[in-house]
Amino acid sequence: MVQFTAFQGTANLQSSINATDGLGTVSLSAIYAALVVSCIFLPTLIIRKLTVKWTLVFSMLCYAPYIAFQLFPRFYTLVPAGILVGLGAAPMWASKATYLTQVGQVYAKITEQAVDAIIVRFFGFFFLAWQTAELWGNLISSLVLSSGAHGGGSSSSSVNNTITAEDLQFCGANFCVHRVNGHSNLERPPEHEIFEISMIYLSCILAAVAIIAIFLDPLKRYGEKRKGSQSAQELSGMQLLSATFRQMKKPNQQLLIPITVFIGMEQAFIGADFTQAYVSCALGIHQIGFVMICFGVVNAVCSILFGSVMKYIGRTPIIVLGAVVHFTLISVELFWRPSPDNPIIFYAMSGLWGVGDAVWQTQINGLYGLLFRRNKEAAFSNYRLWESAGFVIAYAYATTLCARMKLYILLAVLTLGCVGYVIVEILYRRKQRKVKRQEKDEFDKKEKEKEAEANKTGIDSNINGLPVSVEETDDELDDLEEDIIVTHF
Repeated sequence: MVQFTAFQGTANLQSSINATDGLGTVSLSAIYAALVVSCIFLPTLIIRKLTVKWTLVFSMLCYAPYIAFQLFPRFYTLVPAGILVGLGAAPMWASKATYLTQVGQVYAKITEQAVDAIIVRFFGFFFLAWQTAELWGNLISSLVLSSGAHGGGSSSSSVNNTITAEDLQFCGANFCVHRVNGHSNLERPPEHEIFEISMIYLSCILAAVAIIAIFLDPLKRYGEKRKGSQSAQELSGMQLLSATFRQMKKPNQQLLIPITVFIGMEQAFIGADFTQAYVSCALGIHQIGFVMICFGVVNAVCSILFGSVMKYIGRTPIIVLGAVVHFTLISVELFWRPSPDNPIIFYAMSGLWGVGDAVWQTQINGLYGLLFRRNKEAAFSNYRLWESAGFVIAYAYATTLCARMKLYILLAVLTLGCVGYVIVEILYRRKQRKVKRQEKDEFDKKEKEKEAEANKTGIDSNINGLPVSVEETDDELDDLEEDIIVTHF
């Protein structure tokens, strides 16, 4: 939360405060392009060398130069700093997901609850805290900008009076970056305000690193070197580097690629295109933070809500909700003409987008953790890789396509992603039924033999409920329970 208070607050402003020659958007594109490369080569290797905790510390430090160079925004400063962020982000996110999934499995084993529900709940708690970064980061930027000359030091009405009808006709779906030179609402704020924001954000980065280094328990307390884990095996460097590629061969992984790409694209749209084409264009740069606070708060609340109710209603109804929300929002934005006379609509659109994003963040992360339990590092590297690919795609055409075409592309990718998810869900449920039938047949056949052996040795060989004689495919191996070792202190 503290880390992304700084980064999210900075990223949401990039397309507006560094709009000249698309510098802000290009720097964001550099982040996610580097993240794609990093996802392929770095996470599994770095996590193995540094362990999960110190991978987090090292990776989070990579964000500091990008924040600092906001004081001197040039292509030769922000783009290299963005690349460094991308290289550090993949190991950071993979180690985070590995940590949450492993402690979630330990908790599920101790409390005798369903593993998939616990993993999703843990991700829900994480995203509750993470999404509140939108609140704090945007609150900082909006308070600084609104109190200064750029915000007029008063209500937004004083700024809105300077907006002409000609300016407004190019807002919303009609917005094109190459048409808005001289727009009265898109001028860069004064340098002293940028300095104040950047110093606050840089302090947040350093504080976040200190919190992780000092207070976070090492994962070895919860079985970091667990039996059967990819990271627990003594593999060569090239084998570790190829783990992400091997993960891509799995049918479930391939089917989840479109929806994972969409997650990146929809976050890029709300953070860059919506803030610039709708909020900045109609309300002014100083209002971006306030509108995005609504996105962050709703996202955080829904993250914990969906993580908790999933065990009662299942995963599918929640994902259906997310799909309906995003289909509706994208369709509305194609025809909505933003106006400063109706500011409440901006907040409603932002909040509803947070509902949809919370669905994808919690449920798809949890689905990856459920489907690929024995290859979590490689699986979450793939998740971050394809999500980052979505960011890169969105930012790559950000300065060339108009907002309307971007919305059509989002609709197409969302449709394809939903189709892929439905197939994964069908295959998973069919596989679960098959395994249960095999377990029952095996149990009925060897019940007396197992009971006799258990009485003799004092060990219930069927305690895990998974007979060793059942043959599983490569994908199905990911669904087997792991032997989790918990170190007690």
